[in-house]
Order: sequence, then structure tokens, then C-alpha cells
Amino acid sequence: MTAFAMVELEITDADGIAPYRAAVEDTVTAHGGRYRILGGETEVLEGGIGEYPVKVLIEFPTMDAAKRWYQSDAYQAILPHRLNHSRGNFLLVEGLDNG
Repeated sequence: MTAFAMVELEITDADGIAPYRAAVEDTVTAHGGRYRILGGETEVLEGGIGEYPVKVLIEFPTMDAAKRWYQSDAYQAILPHRLNHSRGNFLLVEGLDNG
């Protein structure tokens, strides 16, 4: 069953987050993930989800793969660059079984 990393961010220091942005895609693809949304125009129709302007959606083959990515040494090594230079929301959500 697929899983998604759903992220919305406000970058507070573009230079500080640069090492994260340069390395994160390789960590995602190493765990079978692929970007489905990476920024782009957003129009909020209801609610307060627009608080953080950058939206990211990453699809993984399974929830276990998503967790392995997040907990991997490679991702944990770059994570402080995101945590220290942005604010936002980050969650993992299990997708539908379309098989």
C-alpha cells in the first residue's frame, strides 16, 4: 500500500537550507520515493493549510519505505538543515490500496 510524505514549509533561511535542498532528492529516490508535488501555485479553498507556502508530496511504495527513508542515516544527516531553516508541517499518510 502506498504512503505519502506530505510537507508544507516556509523557508526562513534560503542559504541555510541549501544543503538540504541539494541532497534530499537522492535520499528520496534511494528509498523508492518520487515527488508528486514540489512547490507550484497553490489556491486554498477552505481551511488554514495555506499558512506555509511551499507544498511537497512524495510518494513511497509502502509506509515502511517512507519510514525507512525518514529514519535513514542519509536523511537524518541533512534533516537539521531543514529543521533549523524552515518551519511547517510534515506527516506520513498511508494511501489507498489500488491493487
